[in-house]
Amino acid sequence: MPSDTLLPIGELARLTGVNPVTLRAWERRYGLLKPQRTAKGHRLYPLEQVERVEAILGWLQRGASVGQVRELLDKPSSTPPKGDWQARQFQLIEAIANLSQRALDHQLNQAMALYPAVTLCEQLLLPLLDLLDLRWRNYFNARLEQVFFHSWLRSKLGARIYHDNQWLQGPAVLLVEDSERAFSPGLWLCAWLFTSNGLPVEVFEHPVSGPQLHNAVSALKPRAVLLHLGPRIDDKALLRTLQGLPGTTLLGGATLALHEARLEALALPDVFLFDTPQAALRLLQAHDRQPVEMKAPCT
Repeated sequence: MPSDTLLPIGELARLTGVNPVTLRAWERRYGLLKPQRTAKGHRLYPLEQVERVEAILGWLQRGASVGQVRELLDKPSSTPPKGDWQARQFQLIEAIANLSQRALDHQLNQAMALYPAVTLCEQLLLPLLDLLDLRWRNYFNARLEQVFFHSWLRSKLGARIYHDNQWLQGPAVLLVEDSERAFSPGLWLCAWLFTSNGLPVEVFEHPVSGPQLHNAVSALKPRAVLLHLGPRIDDKALLRTLQGLPGTTLLGGATLALHEARLEALALPDVFLFDTPQAALRLLQAHDRQPVEMKAPCT
């Protein structure tokens, strides 16, 4: 593109993966972006603003809060920033303890308006799930909090995924839960990251047999299949299922460390391992960009 190219906000969002709502919030609330305006008030961004958005994302991935980024961009520091993530996590825990859906909505909606989905997953939601896991091991009210929070989170992510899916085209990623669990946050976080980054999804929240999965793949013709593993797997049944699946398959989740050596020993082509939703997203993005070069499992 020529250096004097001006991009509408939708094109900037497409190039950077940051949705327009967040781009506008970065401009209005923090002065991070400086678009030009048309006579009708529409935003137009010089090409160098793409690099600025990428620099912003870089600082967010290092743990900075969005309120810290402007100073960090103006005065780069080698000291890793300390963001407000811990405070946000404890605000969410307080809302869960109070069974306050309104407070949860407010806190997460505010964060979603300021941060890309990948940053929120890595810096806020996955650490929050770890904190809740520790809290719920001995807490007397654990079951009530767990049911409340999981019901809310499934509804919240499901609504986002449904909305995104309405605007996305092309073959979907088929996500399948491989163990009997009432709710699997990791599965839904994968689905949310995918749709937030332009990949439509189909979600099977409960396990299906190998033959049934093959039927689903035949009918849906997905761009990839993601199997979200639980704490136990049936090696032989899994191998039979994987051997008959066409295309790319992702295996993993938070329990990957329990199975990694056995899964790698299968040495099946087009089967890739992931441990976090972010890793699963990176695998799919790499596959879409360079499908012939993606040869080794990645976590």
